[in-house]
Amino acid sequence: MAGLSLALPLAAQAEELGRKVFMQIAQPPCMACHTLKAAGAEGTVGPSLDELKPGLDQALQAVRNGTGIMPSFRDALTAEQINAVARFVSESAGK
Repeated sequence: MAGLSLALPLAAQAEELGRKVFMQIAQPPCMACHTLKAAGAEGTVGPSLDELKPGLDQALQAVRNGTGIMPSFRDALTAEQINAVARFVSESAGK
């Protein structure tokens, strides 16, 4: 049971970091272009992530390398931030 009690706070911390990257840390912030209900985002430049429902690999690929007019965040975010925002998007899109 001890492992479970540690996992929940870590998961919550990762989700919070992902949300913060999506809303504030990434420049420009993801929410400026994308719609994602879980973040209260209503951007219209990029696709609605709630409709797209990207998986983790698709989200990681987009954040690292960019896609279409979306820039790459590989040099702007840490690996931890990229993983957190990709996980946040893939786990919350469409919910």
